[in-house]
Amino acid sequence: MMRSTLSLTLLAAALLTACGKTEAQHEDVRPVRTTLAKPDGLAVGASYSGEIRARREAQLGFRVPGQVVERYVELGQRVKAGQPLLRIDGKDAALQQAAARSQFDKARMDHERAVQLRSQGFVSQANVDAAKVALDAARAQYSLSSNQGGYTTLRAERAGVVTALTAEVGQVVAAGTPVVKLAEDGEREVLVSVPESRVGELRAAGELGVTLWAAPGKRYAAKLRELAPDTDPVTRTYAARITVLDPDEALGLGMTANVLLPGQAGETGFHLPLTAIYDQTGQPRVWVVDPKESRVHARPVRLAAVRNDVVLVAAGIKAGETVVTAGAHLLHENQKVRVAESQLARQ
Repeated sequence: MMRSTLSLTLLAAALLTACGKTEAQHEDVRPVRTTLAKPDGLAVGASYSGEIRARREAQLGFRVPGQVVERYVELGQRVKAGQPLLRIDGKDAALQQAAARSQFDKARMDHERAVQLRSQGFVSQANVDAAKVALDAARAQYSLSSNQGGYTTLRAERAGVVTALTAEVGQVVAAGTPVVKLAEDGEREVLVSVPESRVGELRAAGELGVTLWAAPGKRYAAKLRELAPDTDPVTRTYAARITVLDPDEALGLGMTANVLLPGQAGETGFHLPLTAIYDQTGQPRVWVVDPKESRVHARPVRLAAVRNDVVLVAAGIKAGETVVTAGAHLLHENQKVRVAESQLARQ
């Protein structure tokens, strides 16, 4: 009986050993695409995406309330200084002006009569002074009503582009309510958000560059004009305005632009496809292939810039290392991989 039990035990151990060998023989080998990390020789700096804005943007509104009866401009239209934009109904203003004119004429005649009677000794100087005070008040009221009559037409303070219209014909607007947004001609800026860890770097930057997403081949010189003293309560970033030094017609309002900061001396970066980066814990990583064992190991990296489908890696990998560029999300630590045959043929 003991011999039989021992035989069964040895048989079970042999079977388990055979299963282990079978599993080892069927290790999952993932096909991947890779690239060799080659330094581009350019100094690495930060890059912030933003929007082209005008240096001055004015919110225009009527000084008096009323109903909009005419609209002279359209959204996106370029206007000149003094050009009419909107007009409200001026009937009430005209009536007020007429009433003020009547009061002014009466006060003027009362004052002239008082001066004449004073010369004849029929009234005292106090009566003349009172008539003069009433005349001055009526004149001021008439001037005020005349000004309000001119406020029924909203005009552009400076030349620029209409970027927003919030009132239509028939709408009643209150005094001071913004109805037109005007982006003035002249300086152009890029509005970007900067993380608190890079604020000092932005302040210390001697020169900045701006490129357009629509025309990446052209670079504009720029400088920091304004940095918010406090962070945005939602994003916890600082808003910065970067002035473009030589703006041209290509800088359209609302265009996407990148603000480029110069890198540190001697620091170089590696251009990799965006597909090489995976991020599961808030830290961007890449898979580096061990050439001896054909196994991958995760490597945390620091990104300097992301442009379209290419990333610029500032730190974390070395020149000559093999980095996985496709299939990164399917891998795990120490996974055995096989480089795609098409790549082997080229090597």
